[in-house]
Amino acid sequence: MKTVVVDTRSIERGWFVVDAAELTLGRLASKAAHVLIGKNKPAYSPNQDHGDYLIVVNADKVRLSGRKPDTKSYFRHSTYPGGGKERSFEEQMSRDSTQVVIHAVKGMVSKNPRGRAIMRKLFVYRGPEHPHAAQQPKALKLSVGPTPVVQKV
Repeated sequence: MKTVVVDTRSIERGWFVVDAAELTLGRLASKAAHVLIGKNKPAYSPNQDHGDYLIVVNADKVRLSGRKPDTKSYFRHSTYPGGGKERSFEEQMSRDSTQVVIHAVKGMVSKNPRGRAIMRKLFVYRGPEHPHAAQQPKALKLSVGPTPVVQKV
């Protein structure tokens, strides 16, 4: 078999919309990163960006499992000595819930110029409305539930 290298100009990029209502944050972020990177396509190669555009709506309704809503925090630093600040998950959700989803997906994408280009294809909105109707996004149903336990007989 020959290795097929796809020309970057010939990559077909689709638009998809995901409803984040009642989805677990980590599972949503891993599936979103999978689509943004393009790992769901047969021509995927790790050195190219084959991913699609992804719109995440209802970021206000995303949830965490277990004790994470009480213990998860978001850290930032002003680059000045002693400039570290921390926000709880609840405080961050009340201020800007879109940043919670963006932060989770960003952690699952490579930290280089290609990763930054991948993140530019992610659009997150608090409510059910988005301004990308002209792109005719298709609804994407993510199967992000827990893996079913298979009983051996």
